[in-house]
Amino acid sequence: MASASRAQFSSRFGFILAAAGSAVGLGNIWGFPTQAANNGGGVFIVVYTLMVIGLAYPLLVAELTIGRYGQANPVQSLRSILPSGSRWLGTLLALVGLTAASCILSFYAILAGWLVGYFLSPILEAIGLTGVSQWLETFSIGRNLFLMLLFMWATIHVVKSGVAEGIERWSTRLMPILVLLFVVLIGYIFTQDGAVDGLKLFLIPDFSQIHPALIHSAMGQAFFSLSLGVCTMMVYGSYLKKDANLPRTAAEVALIDTAIAFIAGLLILPAMFVAQNHGVTIYNDDGQLASSGTLVFDVLPAMFDTMGAPGYLVASIFFALMVIAALTSSISLLEVPVAAAVEELSQPRNYAAWTIGGMISALSAAIIFYFDPLFDWVIVASTEYAQPILGLIFALLVGWIWHRDQVLEELQKGNPAIAAGWFWKIWPVYVRVVCPLLMLYVFFA
Repeated sequence: MASASRAQFSSRFGFILAAAGSAVGLGNIWGFPTQAANNGGGVFIVVYTLMVIGLAYPLLVAELTIGRYGQANPVQSLRSILPSGSRWLGTLLALVGLTAASCILSFYAILAGWLVGYFLSPILEAIGLTGVSQWLETFSIGRNLFLMLLFMWATIHVVKSGVAEGIERWSTRLMPILVLLFVVLIGYIFTQDGAVDGLKLFLIPDFSQIHPALIHSAMGQAFFSLSLGVCTMMVYGSYLKKDANLPRTAAEVALIDTAIAFIAGLLILPAMFVAQNHGVTIYNDDGQLASSGTLVFDVLPAMFDTMGAPGYLVASIFFALMVIAALTSSISLLEVPVAAAVEELSQPRNYAAWTIGGMISALSAAIIFYFDPLFDWVIVASTEYAQPILGLIFALLVGWIWHRDQVLEELQKGNPAIAAGWFWKIWPVYVRVVCPLLMLYVFFA
């Protein structure tokens, strides 16, 4: 167990914004709308919401509870809930989680770097630096390295400052700005021709389009969006004060995350149809999204270009929003291995942040140099396999291995009456039986 002097979030509000910032990222603003556009629009929202309520939320409570009980990094926290003879398993699982988080950050930093480039490009174009602007939007090894390193520098700068002065301070600043930029852009997009068609697709479900692939996509999106399975929420839970009501706090984080994803859909799908109204190809002849993987970098800039002078401002605001969302998630991903290095290896936080950030940057550089064979492989291995599998294992640990009385005692510290309520009557059995069965069914369907 960690010492009482261990860093903590200074307030529950700060934790909620930091945890929501971790959850709110490219998965919400890019992944969720494109998944919805590719999977029937409104029906994907329904299935995704059910996945958040029925699967992601119970597992989020589990990870936060493990973290706060351990009051330490994932290695110590997972070891603390296992019997003495099997604590090596906690170390192994934590190391896999740390590796998965680092792999996610390695490709995330490349994507976020591109967003930084697209944010700066219209500004430079507007002031006459056309050559630099075009370089920032043109795929090349040099450009990808420069922008990735710039984004990683920002991530390391926040994490090295610690929990309250770094992560909490920047999350409480960036999250309100994120919401404000959303409101401004949605207000503008709704005034454009074609926006209503995108709104209809997003809000009106067609239940005939439900199929196993859609359900699997919704589960993966829920895991990726809420940062489950890679120890991120376990680390953030370890910084929570003991008087926090964990089920309620988890519900608030999940609610904010889902709300931001929904708001992103209100922006991206109408924007897609506005772009289509300006002659940009959105769907191919088979009815599939023409560029789901590069939607943000191909379709939307093409739409901004059709707007004339106002397009420069709108493009900068949009990509500023994307960069903020990416940064709030990247700092949580880097915090996972940094917390372990600080506590397990007794490394100074500043040194650990720069060293581990440098190692992840080196991995990102390797992906950039060998982009075609590595980029998609790292994404699939870390998000489609590592996250769900680790999430399933964490559910099994909480449901079957961790002593039930210890779980209840930890939850009671933030809610003394929880044993008499409906949550404690349902959640333990649900995590033990329903969550694993549901995940296995979706994973292999």
